[in-house]
Amino acid sequence: MTQLILQAQAGQGSGMTSFLIMMVAIFGIMYFFMIRPQQKRQKEIQNFQNSLAEGSEVFTSGGIYGTVKKIDLATQTVHVKIADNVVVKVDKSCVFQSPSATPLQK
Repeated sequence: MTQLILQAQAGQGSGMTSFLIMMVAIFGIMYFFMIRPQQKRQKEIQNFQNSLAEGSEVFTSGGIYGTVKKIDLATQTVHVKIADNVVVKVDKSCVFQSPSATPLQK
C-alpha cells in the first residue's frame, strides 16, 4: 500500500515537471516569433526618427505623406510639406519612413 502512494506521488511530480517544461517552451517560441521581431522593428523605426533630415520622404501616423522641411529638436517636432505652400507641424514620434523610400526590413 505504501508503494502505491509513493508511486502516485512520483507520477504527479513528473506531470508537473512536464507541464512546466511545456510552458517554458511555449514562452520561448512566443518570444522568438513575436516579441523579438517587434522589438527589432521598433528599434529600426527609432533609428529612422533619430536620423531624420530635411528632404526625407515620410508619412505620419495619420496617413499623410510629405517631405520634411524643418526639424525642431527642442520641441521634438517636424514640419512636413504635404502640398505647395502647405506645411504641417507634427510630433517627431508620429513620423515614419515613406514606403516609396527604401523600406524597413521586415
